[in-house]
Amino acid sequence: MGDSAFSQAFVDPARYELYDCKQLEAERKSLDTQLAKLDGLMRKAQTGVAGPVVAEVAYRNDYINLKAQSRLAEQTWRDNRCTATPEPPPAAEPAAAKRARRGSR
Repeated sequence: MGDSAFSQAFVDPARYELYDCKQLEAERKSLDTQLAKLDGLMRKAQTGVAGPVVAEVAYRNDYINLKAQSRLAEQTWRDNRCTATPEPPPAAEPAAAKRARRGSR
């Protein structure tokens, strides 16, 4: 049921309408993190004696809601033709630190 059209009924279709690409990027990352956390909790709960029941009762509704929000944010991202912000290059090591390191060899 989590991936069905029924789950979309729990999300306001205009939720991300006024978001710009930067806001959508942050929201998508946040939703991915939350989904991964809930998925981990559900998997952990399923290892217990009554695990599947606990996972369904405790986490399933939140998971369905987050999944629907994630799909809506993703759709809005595509509709707005957003592109991901490139990751900044790693910071270069200062020259003084390089010299100090070389000198200690």
